[in-house]
Amino acid sequence: MSGILKGMRVIEGSAFVAVPLAGMTLAQMGAEVIRFDRIGGGLDAGRWPLAPSGQSLFWAGLNKGKKSIAVDMQSPEGKELVTRIVTAPGEDAGLFLTNLRVRGWMDYETLRQYREDLIMVALMGDRHGRPAVDYTVNPALGIPDITGPEGLADPVAHALPAWDLVAGHLVVSSLLAAERDRLRRGRGQEVELSLKDVAAATIGHLGLIGDAVVNEHERGKSGNALYGAYGQDFVCACGARVMVIGLTRRQWQGLLKVTGTGAAMRALGEERGCDLNDEGVRWTLRHEITARLRPWFAARRVADFAAEFDRAGLTWSVFRSVREALAQDADLSEDNPMFRTLSQPGLGRFPVPGHPASFSAHPRRDPQAAPDLGRHTEEVLGDIVGLSDTEISQLFDRGIVQSPRFAARPAA
Repeated sequence: MSGILKGMRVIEGSAFVAVPLAGMTLAQMGAEVIRFDRIGGGLDAGRWPLAPSGQSLFWAGLNKGKKSIAVDMQSPEGKELVTRIVTAPGEDAGLFLTNLRVRGWMDYETLRQYREDLIMVALMGDRHGRPAVDYTVNPALGIPDITGPEGLADPVAHALPAWDLVAGHLVVSSLLAAERDRLRRGRGQEVELSLKDVAAATIGHLGLIGDAVVNEHERGKSGNALYGAYGQDFVCACGARVMVIGLTRRQWQGLLKVTGTGAAMRALGEERGCDLNDEGVRWTLRHEITARLRPWFAARRVADFAAEFDRAGLTWSVFRSVREALAQDADLSEDNPMFRTLSQPGLGRFPVPGHPASFSAHPRRDPQAAPDLGRHTEEVLGDIVGLSDTEISQLFDRGIVQSPRFAARPAA
């Protein structure tokens, strides 16, 4: 094991996106991350998307590089094992991530009786402890009301679990902050955050709350337009669709120069008595701007202008499906040092990403495949809990724990 967090041991009990993402991120930076699940798999074991074999690509994607143990957490013996793993000694251990709040045996106050300097980061749905996911937080905070085609009355959800992703990285930063506090002051602590609070804080940071309070009109939907400046999609002569951005003055002037529409835009500004170098003006006049740019794109194939756009340093992209992106974009291949092509039993062979950051003092770590459920059960019970081979074998025989090697072993 290498990486900037080499030596750190983190225990993870989780489901869904945010906390598994946090654990995977720590693992990709070199931490030893041990995920525990119930025997047979937790809530994510069969989550879509699935490979043709029926195995979960979701599980494989969010559990890369972790160790996996499978435990009967309904039994007293299973609860004791999880407790011993979470609170095992070690200067760089005693770090626990979870969004599976279990009052009693797995809450912070109970666990810290076994390790006083325990750090536990717990993610909730909302601050009251109620369940929540992106698809419920977004409607509650008004995001679908500003998503979708302009003029559409219906709310529009979207496929990216944005708050899960933000929350996952906040779990990482919260754990590292608490661990730094422990290193300096010798104390553990519980860190609580909620998915809805993460979303509420983010829309506050972006000015959406202030906008709703101090301005008279609701923001509304704007389709594919870039809110507050200029950005728009266009259909080209070849049928492909592109997105072009004129957010900054440099981006805007570059777009006008390459498309030869500078004179038309100056005339528009003079006609309306405003300066299109102001990004807010470009937003206000976006429909008029788009009407003047649309014929230029409609008359050209992407191949006719792509090289010129790139030479001019314009901010633009072709709309693709994920499959098209894999075929056409080298950033999703081993040309990008973040990716390695892995053959994963039951899933197939495809590019797998490592950690996006590169640290100058540490070599980039290749991505590691996710483990089979329970693959490291014996290792963890022996090395961390300190059980003998006989004791481990007895636990397998009684069905308290499970690993792939013992999956078909009958109970005694």
